[in-house]
Amino acid sequence: MENNQSATIIAVKNLTKSFKDVAAVDGISFSVKKREVFALLGPNGAGKTTTIRILTTLLPPTSGEAIIDGYNVTRNPGEVRRVIGYVPQMISVDGALTAYENLMLMARLYDVPSRGRKEKVQEILAFLKLEKHARALVKTFSGGMIRKLEIGQAMLNHPNLLFLDEPTMGLDPVAKRNVWEHLLELRNTFGTTLFFSTHNMEEAEEVCDRVAIMNAGKIAAIGKTSELKNKVNKKDATLEDAFIFFTGNHLQTNGNFREIKRTRQTMRRLG
Repeated sequence: MENNQSATIIAVKNLTKSFKDVAAVDGISFSVKKREVFALLGPNGAGKTTTIRILTTLLPPTSGEAIIDGYNVTRNPGEVRRVIGYVPQMISVDGALTAYENLMLMARLYDVPSRGRKEKVQEILAFLKLEKHARALVKTFSGGMIRKLEIGQAMLNHPNLLFLDEPTMGLDPVAKRNVWEHLLELRNTFGTTLFFSTHNMEEAEEVCDRVAIMNAGKIAAIGKTSELKNKVNKKDATLEDAFIFFTGNHLQTNGNFREIKRTRQTMRRLG
C-alpha cells in the first residue's frame, strides 16, 4: 500500500444499499485521499449515514465495492476496523461514568496494551484539554465536551481514518469551533483523514478540502467548494446556491447531556 500523502484511502465504486424497494444509497462512486478533510453534504434522508455505516462495516452493501486503506469492507471487515475510528450521531459515552472511566473502558475494548493504557488515556485527555474534567461525570458535560470525549474515544487506536456522522450537530457556534480546532489538529499532527457527514453549509465550506453533494441516495456533484460555486455561473454564488443548482433542493440549516442525546436520536431516525 502507498504511504504518500496523495495516496487514496477510500475508494468507492457503484455502491448501493437498498431496503426493500428503496435505494438509500444509489450507485455512488468517489475517492478520498490521505489527510483529506472530506464531507458528504446533504439533507436528512440523503443517504449520508447509510454510506458511513457501510464504510465502517456496520452495514453490508447490496452491491458495489468500497475499499478502505487497501481493505475491502465486505471481505476484510476486521482489517478495516483496525485502521478506522468512528464517531456516530448517537451518544457513544456513558453519562453515569467519568471522562476517564469512559476512555479506559474504550481502551480495553480497543485492546490498547494494559502497560501503557493509563498514559494513553491521559494523553487523549490532554490533547482535548479535558484533564480538569477527567473525574467529572459525563452527564454534567456540555454538548461540546461530550463530542470531544467521543472523538477522544475514536482516537485511542490511532486511526488512519476517522469517520464522523454529523460531528457538530446540536452544538452552539463556540462549541462547534472548538471541536473543529481539535479535529484539524488531529489531522495536522497525526495525518488522520477526516470523513464526515453534515447538512451545515457553513461548516462544509469552512473546513473541507472537498465536498460531495448528496441527495436522494445519489452524489449530485463533487469537488472543492470553490469549484462547485463557480459552476453555478452566478456572481458571488454561495455553497447553498451550488447545492440548489445541482439538486434543485434547499438545505435547512444547539445543551446538556439529555438535550444532546434527544437531538441525536431524532436525527438518527430521520437518517
